[in-house]
Amino acid sequence: MKLLYKSAGILMLAGAFALSGCSGGGGESKNQAVNPDQDTNFNKTGLPIVKEAVSLKMVSPKAALAPNYSEMEIFKRLEKQTNVKIDWENIPDTDFTEKKNLLLASGDLPDAFYGAGFSDYELINYGKDGTIIPLENLIDQYAPNLKALLNRRPDIKTAITAPDGHIYGLPSWEENNLDTNPFFHVINKNWLDKLGLKVPQTLDEYTQALIAFKTKDPNGNGKADEIPLSFMHMQWCSDIAGAFGAFGLPDNLEHRIVREGKVIFTASQPQYKEALKYIHDNWYKQGLIDPESFTQDAAQYLAKGKTPDETLGSYVWWEVEEVVGPERSKDYVLLPPLKGPNGDQMIGRSNGGGPGRGSFVITKENRYPAMTMRWIDQQYDPYMAAQIHWGPLNVVFKKDEKGKLVNLPLPKGASAGEFRQKVAPGTGNPGVITIDDFGKVVDMEPRAQKRADYLEKYYTPYMKKENYPSIFFEPDELDKINRIEPELIKYVNTQRGKFIVDGGVDEQWDSYVKTLEKMGLNELMEIYQKGLDRYNANFKIK
Repeated sequence: MKLLYKSAGILMLAGAFALSGCSGGGGESKNQAVNPDQDTNFNKTGLPIVKEAVSLKMVSPKAALAPNYSEMEIFKRLEKQTNVKIDWENIPDTDFTEKKNLLLASGDLPDAFYGAGFSDYELINYGKDGTIIPLENLIDQYAPNLKALLNRRPDIKTAITAPDGHIYGLPSWEENNLDTNPFFHVINKNWLDKLGLKVPQTLDEYTQALIAFKTKDPNGNGKADEIPLSFMHMQWCSDIAGAFGAFGLPDNLEHRIVREGKVIFTASQPQYKEALKYIHDNWYKQGLIDPESFTQDAAQYLAKGKTPDETLGSYVWWEVEEVVGPERSKDYVLLPPLKGPNGDQMIGRSNGGGPGRGSFVITKENRYPAMTMRWIDQQYDPYMAAQIHWGPLNVVFKKDEKGKLVNLPLPKGASAGEFRQKVAPGTGNPGVITIDDFGKVVDMEPRAQKRADYLEKYYTPYMKKENYPSIFFEPDELDKINRIEPELIKYVNTQRGKFIVDGGVDEQWDSYVKTLEKMGLNELMEIYQKGLDRYNANFKIK
């Protein structure tokens, strides 16, 4: 599952930097870095990178089904080719942000963070205090694959360069435009057919279908075990944010959209309030929402689609098969954006886009930054980048007669999403696959192509083109954003859950909005508006 750090929200513990300031900042390493020019063990070009094996410690998140990276075939091959052994500390992706912050705050640093999802705020501030090192000179000297990419695509170089001119983090990107809407809303068509219901087109038709799922035993086992609707509250690709468009203002996980150049905070708008009221009154209050939707993790959620008796009526996820399995997936279909009480029918668009810029960072503790850069640069070869993101050659891919990576059949009974977790670090990790690479270097993953087709058919016609772009803010702006936004978003999301479960949005709305304003909502929106205006002005000049 994609990590939340891909969003532009800058969520971290503000106190981390205060603590890190006690850990000996100033950019001085506890260990004296090895001079690559004097290191006879180091090869500046070619493979292996070192003559005698050298170990590096790296900290990385891993997906729920992934083994430790030391057991992954892709990294075993890389170690054999480079002679660089990685001592992996893999942390479950659900716990990674917290653990990463603790490591940074304590000064107990690895040589590098891999698949790290460093936010802009973290890149700027940990770069400024020397916790992580600038990479542009290392790229220039020791990263021919990455250097070629940045020369070929100056827009990527611009995107990963901080306002102070340094590059602190390396990019991750699959340039396939699949992230515009991650909320694929699914319903059990087999149950609809049994109950004599058509695929809902309106919010009220959907509600009636959920009621029928709950009360008419569509799985036929004589038990009231059907779950009409399950989701994961405010989680990427599994939230019900898509339903909010039925009330005239679509939402996304950042509660921030753009209309005609103006930034709007959705979670303080009347349409958002009406959506919450409808969802409580018509879904939660009637027992149609799985109560665990507000607490479950991905493993629990995905298991609900694979119970011996089919129990899942409707859910949100960006791949049908990953939730219910390939055999059962034929029972489910996608819902289009549902038409709301006033005839509104639209879906939100994710913010950002473009490369993630904090996928890999090197810390001040690293004695071998040149060797580390040479190691990570292997993963910016387009063929290796594809394997890091989707899986290794002869496991996930084979090469066709033109040398292009084409997909092998999946193991029997495996879903692509689950198999990918087991054999590859996946999305968000180092490596860039550009739009030009698709079809030349690698075929688009079959499920990705299906997803692109679904987006075009079901969602793009109901989606505005404007979104909030990926802007690298000035340090003082990042300080203000980080001071305001984490707590404000946490409050908004907590209140959203309470309004859905407990109701009372009418009575508490004014107090809720005033609290947002006290927490700095207006100042936050002014910063985002200023950043957007600056971005648009620069874009027009270019």
